[in-house]
Amino acid sequence: MKDIIIPARTIRRELWVLLTLFVVAFLINVGAVWAYDRPWIELFSQLGFVMVITIALYLVCWIPRGIVRGLACVFRAKR
Repeated sequence: MKDIIIPARTIRRELWVLLTLFVVAFLINVGAVWAYDRPWIELFSQLGFVMVITIALYLVCWIPRGIVRGLACVFRAKR
């Protein structure tokens, strides 16, 4: 069985994408708390939902990234 080697650059890039999406989800939560005039403690009590939103955003981001990567492979193969 072959070992799969993931370069550190790829891991760093994916972690930055995940961190960015977590910040976006957290800001969505801040906006919801502010818009619905809820107690600010909900920022921390709803971190589970923020993580779920982060994972959902990450999966949604994979769709265009997969399309671009697939098209890059198709056009690179034609050369």
